[in-house]
Amino acid sequence: MKGVILAGGLGTRLRPLTLVTNKHLLPIYDRPMIYYPIQCLLNAGIKEILIVTGGEHAGDFLKLLKNGKQLGIDRLGYAYQEGEGGIADALKLAEDFADRDKVCVILGDNIIQGNIRKAAGDFFTQSSGAKVILKKVPDPERFGVAMLDGDRITSIVEKPADPQSDLAVTGIYFYDADVFDVAQTLKPSDRGELEITDVNNYYLDRGDLTWDVLDGWWTDAGTLESLYRAATFCADGGANHLELPVEAAVSK
Repeated sequence: MKGVILAGGLGTRLRPLTLVTNKHLLPIYDRPMIYYPIQCLLNAGIKEILIVTGGEHAGDFLKLLKNGKQLGIDRLGYAYQEGEGGIADALKLAEDFADRDKVCVILGDNIIQGNIRKAAGDFFTQSSGAKVILKKVPDPERFGVAMLDGDRITSIVEKPADPQSDLAVTGIYFYDADVFDVAQTLKPSDRGELEITDVNNYYLDRGDLTWDVLDGWWTDAGTLESLYRAATFCADGGANHLELPVEAAVSK
């Protein structure tokens, strides 16, 4: 299985910080934000990783991460997304890298306390389909929300005004190789983007969408408030830390 980190976007909710760098290179406590989704994938045993980014600061990822060897990555690739086409549009750029393998896709500003190793292992043995990672949240109206009937997801609604569930779909997804064909069929939403919820609902309608609930805390870091919250969680030792490169550790 290969890993795909989506680290594009303009980060407008974090301006003026993102006027000078990509959002995913901002610090979360003592290391760049991008280290955390990398660690999430490595903890799950996924060591071939593609970073999809864009904008004028895309080259800074290469300066920071280089070929990824110093972080324990076996193979690190980069893809450039033109414009703001949405999560599913960015995912299309990973098709050649995936090379018909299953993929774990994680949004670059998602930070978790635990790990997804069990979910990754379960999906590795799943014959086809997709898996989403859910988490109970106090403000489900901000997210895609999953409704359950026993062990089965019955629907996923994007940012509902009146949520019927408190289970948010986190920014961690598993897909089989069909996802790239699905992404090609999507139509832009009212926001003008290709929505990942539409991808998940395709698998739901097909009958092979599974789910797991994340242990520990989960947060994004896409607003000033959540950026601060993520830094506080990590400062308290709440997230698995990716070791700093040697040159960074020496200068610390």
